[in-house]
Amino acid sequence: MRSVREFARGLAGTDHPLLVHVVPIRRCNIDCGYCNEYDKISAPVETGLMLARIDRLAGFGTSVVAFSGGEPMLHPALDDLIRRVRAHGMIAGLITNGYLLSPKRIRALNDAGLDYLQISIDNVEPDNVSKKSLRLLDMKLQWLAEHAHFDININSVVGGGIKNPEDARTINRRARELGFSTSIGIIHDGSGILKPLGGAERAVFDDVTRQVNGGRQVVKNLYSGIRSFQQNLADGKPNAWNCRAGARYLYICENGLVHWCSQQRGFPGVPLAAYTVDDIRREFMAPKWCAPLCTIGCVHRVSRMD
Repeated sequence: MRSVREFARGLAGTDHPLLVHVVPIRRCNIDCGYCNEYDKISAPVETGLMLARIDRLAGFGTSVVAFSGGEPMLHPALDDLIRRVRAHGMIAGLITNGYLLSPKRIRALNDAGLDYLQISIDNVEPDNVSKKSLRLLDMKLQWLAEHAHFDININSVVGGGIKNPEDARTINRRARELGFSTSIGIIHDGSGILKPLGGAERAVFDDVTRQVNGGRQVVKNLYSGIRSFQQNLADGKPNAWNCRAGARYLYICENGLVHWCSQQRGFPGVPLAAYTVDDIRREFMAPKWCAPLCTIGCVHRVSRMD
């Protein structure tokens, strides 16, 4: 019901963000070869600053605040941040690599009021491209199935140097066995560049896409891509669309700056504390040079509202 309410508000007006990704810590406990969104040294953002940023987003009328990173579960006050999001009536999300999950930690996330969680699992066995492997995370998934009161999406991927595309099929099947919603994405390489899928990758991508879109789960799935967008990306073809990053979608880095997305940090690069409705209106209409080959599915979806 809360999601339906926020969807209706999004249709009624365009002057508030629908989805904001906030980085509470840039540090990550693993290192994946394609990822350009982490480091090994950064301290957590001071809790008072994070709470102030959440309050600022609530002042805009934001619908969903999702914590990402780095690895957001490394932030010592994450549960308090989730509670603050919920206290404002916003929907609270978490994007995590899953390594720090335990039955006790999952129950704490329940108590904090988390609404949804996503884990992107890249392969069955860890390698130098990705440590987010099914073998290392399967027990975490079983704990989630047993203890979590929030919605869970497991995202599998192809592209970006992932060695065995068949792994996406295995990961999707296992997630569905455990009752989770699933999605599949096309990832960029370490420089943030999209490359067309090869023949084997495309076959797996098409098969898993059919499974994702063939079930009722797609109704509540916050992560599954817009099919026409995804099909073009799989072929390395550009999409013609109006990106609403900086308006419908915001990416707030650890320094409190507003960016279009994780791959275009620096645009517009305005402090959240100084961001206004006028900025939202400007970025809503602003053309984005990176849009034709964008792989950021969450931006696709919130922009599709228009």
